[in-house]
Amino acid sequence: MRQLTVTIPDSFYETFISFFKHIPDVSIDENVSNEVPLWQQEMVLERMKNAKPEDYIDWEDFEKEMDKKWQ
Repeated sequence: MRQLTVTIPDSFYETFISFFKHIPDVSIDENVSNEVPLWQQEMVLERMKNAKPEDYIDWEDFEKEMDKKWQ
């Protein structure tokens, strides 16, 4: 037997699951532990939309700031 990991749009989820439920010997394990809640996705998108270029910093600069802070 083989195992498959699939990422699908939320709008297609019910159709996808209902199709596979009818196949013998298929087990469906939903891994929701890594799922980001919709409210959090919306919050991040809103913050990104409202962010200004000066709100962003380079990864290297951030890393240096964190090194100073935690040393």
